[in-house]
Amino acid sequence: MNPVRSIIEPSKRILVETFSGSKGGKTPQWQLDLEQGHDGGYFAPGSSVWIVNGDMAPIVGGIRALLMQALHPGALAGVRDHSNYKEDPLKRLANTIRWIFTVTYGSTETATQASNYVRRLHESVVGTYMDGHGVEQSYAANDPELAKWIHIAFTDAFLAAHKTWGRPIPGGPDAYVREWARAGELMGVVDPPRSEAEMATQLEAWRAGGFLRSDEAVAETVHFIRHPPLHPLLKIGYPVLFAAAVSSLEPQYRTMLGLREARIGPVRLPVRAATRMILKMVHLSLGKVGASETSALARRKRLGLG
Repeated sequence: MNPVRSIIEPSKRILVETFSGSKGGKTPQWQLDLEQGHDGGYFAPGSSVWIVNGDMAPIVGGIRALLMQALHPGALAGVRDHSNYKEDPLKRLANTIRWIFTVTYGSTETATQASNYVRRLHESVVGTYMDGHGVEQSYAANDPELAKWIHIAFTDAFLAAHKTWGRPIPGGPDAYVREWARAGELMGVVDPPRSEAEMATQLEAWRAGGFLRSDEAVAETVHFIRHPPLHPLLKIGYPVLFAAAVSSLEPQYRTMLGLREARIGPVRLPVRAATRMILKMVHLSLGKVGASETSALARRKRLGLG
């Protein structure tokens, strides 16, 4: 067997299993089903959403998003109280990726149905937490403000990672924030930000207002994100990807999370270059066009949308 292929083939199987939740590296049925539908979907080929969400940089962005989400005590309480993320973290990852790709590539009906399904699951995710001011508050996963935090944390993280490791964005960063606002609305977010500046302002308002919190629960979550139970093959590159996510954070959030950029003494390690190399290897393993995008293109061709 070709030595390069001998590395790529098992890597592809493991990556597909990790990202999609399928077994044996086979394309899961939900990705094939994205070919069904009666319209082109909320987003089109060449849109900022297709470019950003379909690239490799969201791998880093996903890690950054999880770190940022942990800073909101309501969001963190919901995960800790109502999910088995420690026992089966990859299932949660696969479910999140499934929703993102379904909204990105599916028909409007499919995207809406997927979002409504997630919101129904969230109906039971309620409880209490101590806010950044030490006051007990109630939370609900479907609360518009909490949903807005989750939406902004993901949007900010995907955009930050793509700006460093991705291709040029059609229309620029503002186009991505504006277009992906539709995903937030599908999840019940009221008036999501429509520009990068507006998103940054809202993020800073949470921090400056004392709504975010750094405590033992955050430290424990950060440790878990830093050392997830991955397949041994993926553990080789993951520390670099984690370091990349940390380096992409604004300093104030790194401090709250108790993290530092990777260094040897005063010298920063070449995280960006190493990350670019790993993302290229992942891209080589998974192929140029993913299964979700392929299904969406087939649906559009069937509908005469090109």
